[in-house]
Amino acid sequence: MTTASSQEVLNATLQKLSSNKARWATRSLREKRNDLATLLKRTAAAAPDWVAAAIQAKGVSRGSAGEGEEWISGPWAFEASLAALLRTLERLEQRQPVVSHDHLHQLANGQVVVDVFPSTVFDRLLLSGFSAEVWMQPSVTMSNFDDHIAVAYRKPDPAGGVALVLGAGNIASIPPLDMLYELAAENRVAICKMNPVNEYLGPIFERIFAPMIEQGFAAVVYGGAEVGASLVNDARVDKVHITGSALSHDAIVYGPGVAGSTRKQNREPLLNKPITSELGGVGPVIIVPGPWSDADLQFQAEHVATQKLHNNGFNCIAAQVLVLHEQWSLKDRFLAKLEATMKTIEPRPAYYPGAKERQAAAVSAHSTVATMGGGDVPRTRIQNVDSKSADSAFQTEYFGSVWAETTLSASDPASFLAAAVKFANEKLMGTLGAQIRIHPETARELGPKLEEAIADLKYGTIGVNAWSGVGFLLANVAWGAYPGHPIHDIQSGRGVVHNALLLHETQKNVIRAPFAPFPRSLSLGELHLSPKPAWFVTNKHAATLGRLLCEFEVAPSFLKLPAIFASALSA
Repeated sequence: MTTASSQEVLNATLQKLSSNKARWATRSLREKRNDLATLLKRTAAAAPDWVAAAIQAKGVSRGSAGEGEEWISGPWAFEASLAALLRTLERLEQRQPVVSHDHLHQLANGQVVVDVFPSTVFDRLLLSGFSAEVWMQPSVTMSNFDDHIAVAYRKPDPAGGVALVLGAGNIASIPPLDMLYELAAENRVAICKMNPVNEYLGPIFERIFAPMIEQGFAAVVYGGAEVGASLVNDARVDKVHITGSALSHDAIVYGPGVAGSTRKQNREPLLNKPITSELGGVGPVIIVPGPWSDADLQFQAEHVATQKLHNNGFNCIAAQVLVLHEQWSLKDRFLAKLEATMKTIEPRPAYYPGAKERQAAAVSAHSTVATMGGGDVPRTRIQNVDSKSADSAFQTEYFGSVWAETTLSASDPASFLAAAVKFANEKLMGTLGAQIRIHPETARELGPKLEEAIADLKYGTIGVNAWSGVGFLLANVAWGAYPGHPIHDIQSGRGVVHNALLLHETQKNVIRAPFAPFPRSLSLGELHLSPKPAWFVTNKHAATLGRLLCEFEVAPSFLKLPAIFASALSA
């Protein structure tokens, strides 16, 4: 266990950062590119130790899909953001457009959409058939779009600032990614307080950021709520960012306990500085009825299992509520395959604090529950939740391997989808991510009604035959909640991170992926080469794929692709 940083250390660290914030803000784009390039090389060198520390702490088997998760959502996610930001800073330095207007289009209502993925030839090869869009807020138009890029770099005489990052304890890349966003996108120096759950990664992050720490541009410190409160309330901290729970957010803004709750009710925040946040929620998976084959049912069962069991369910973007068509003839077969798939996944320790208590509370609140193995805290299915009720499964983020199912009655797929969107928007807590699973034939039949459903969903990232969590991995996506939550009803948070194109005033992201893997996809009219994705919890080669992707990201080369393709296709 790492020793909590003393008040003397915190004071000296903040003084050093504060003394250098203007120097960072006025640092040339070339110098910042060199800084990020150094981070990329140092991440590649530290990646094996990073992954080894994570799998040991989480009790994950070496060579398993769990190790693959640590490679992909750990160093690879960080490397990908560094590489994408390097491309953006290079365009800014050369006074080239960060986003060509060839990559923009408009919806029927005039809303501007940015095609952000694929953006390179390697994107097209490594994630064939995947695409990502960032939808801008209505205030952004084609004529003023360029004014909404790299806003922090438009200030003529920037004074800079000190950003406090309260690091997440679950996904390993979140703390350095949040630091990186403050540094490269917001032009602030950054201090990260590690979460006690994964503070073992702090020394590795210190190794990666060492040159920037020495210059007073970054810092990593340790401790619990007391250290966090000291930093939040220090006058030298200009802005706070937290990835965590709404309860933690509210304790920062209004103070803890009964007094904090009273201040929240009275709209009397204690915090008098900006705060951004990414806070999770209850993620829906909308299963649109269609002519699914047995292979389709199995693949999508593995897909949904991944959305629930990635990182053993300790994900802010984890799927929690399956929304099914009551009259779909394949509903029970799909649920049976999903439950059978979950039983086959290697058990893992529930390393995140409170998992046992959250699972027990979910079980005690429901009469129809099934468990399906999973280690010290059972994987749990809450069955037949009434969609018209105010059930706790719709309002409580279980943050673990607990999921619920509900059904909606509708006359056809189009009316079901519309009802499911309304249900997700109005009944479920949070707006971080939502998923739609739809057969290509059904999608073609629905036509514009599918696009209307996507437009109507009020979520920060929507996955159409994709897990919305893929948006976390795609560096050009503006990751965060749907905008508009007031500070007293924060839901899934405010602001965005990652966002390597430095877009300002974004609304949502839409990720689209193949319904079926190659080569079976060809029979469905899907022209792509993607096999089972590397992040699937059923991918037996995920560990090898993750390592190869990390090695590729730091030095892309066509010569490295055959090994990646061979490993991917054998999954």
